Amino acid sequence: MGEPNSTALTGGDGVKILITGANGQLGKELKKIAPSFPQFDFIFLSREDLPIHHFEMVRLYFKTYHPQYLINCAAYTAVDRAEQEKDLAFQINAEAVGVLAAICKEQHCKFIHISTDYVFDGTASVPYKEDAATNPQCVYGASKLEGEQEALQFNPESLIIRTSWVYSEFGKNFVKTMLKLLQEKKEISVVNDQMGSPTYAADLAETILQIISSHPWQPGIYNYSNAGIISWFDFAELIKKLSGSSCKINPIATSQYPTAAKRPAYSVLDNTKIQQVFGIELKDWKESLATCIACLK
Repeated sequence: MGEPNSTALTGGDGVKILITGANGQLGKELKKIAPSFPQFDFIFLSREDLPIHHFEMVRLYFKTYHPQYLINCAAYTAVDRAEQEKDLAFQINAEAVGVLAAICKEQHCKFIHISTDYVFDGTASVPYKEDAATNPQCVYGASKLEGEQEALQFNPESLIIRTSWVYSEFGKNFVKTMLKLLQEKKEISVVNDQMGSPTYAADLAETILQIISSHPWQPGIYNYSNAGIISWFDFAELIKKLSGSSCKINPIATSQYPTAAKRPAYSVLDNTKIQQVFGIELKDWKESLATCIACLK
């Protein structure tokens, strides 16, 4: 195998940040804001450049680049399909994460891994703190939880960020799906009994680089989302308003919209810890949604 085929954005003092899953929502948002952090050398690797479950390739990349940080944005995220593709979901979301964490420890590279609200069962009535009991209700959630456990087992210095309802101007997500439906249809139905907090991937990207830039390394699990507690219906209503659509949105119960994988009914994350430890300021979900829709226009 020759020189790895990747996108590098070279900055100043040679602190190298390797980003896996570079073509996903978060990877693309990191690439977009990378020029605002000229103190770092970024290396962006897509799934094609580096399938994280090909362990020898991962070792080769570390030998080639010697990164000081690895941000793992690579994941199997097809929540419903995971019910049929359990082995693949666990290979990418769990086993590969453990290997990345172990290689980072071996190579003295700091490991940041992105996880999900789906590690919880969604039966709470107050926001989930990082130490709340986990109890995933679907294959995707179970695979992501095992990834967290493998990361901390093989590299206790790992930093894990759980996030929820991620959207951006890139890839497939709820906001882009809604914009399309609102344009095409006169009437749609959206679930009104699942509560959570949206996360604009651009805000998460900025938060991760702020953590790397300005603070001593404090490993562990952290929650991050935008501020506000809403239903998917509330989310859709504001997307409609911001896009100027006249489509009618009907609120429906989860029972009226069956899916292969069970969704958490309540997956609000308590973000106090990341605010206190790293001084992160949360943006309101409405403000961030308006920013994203302006970018898409």
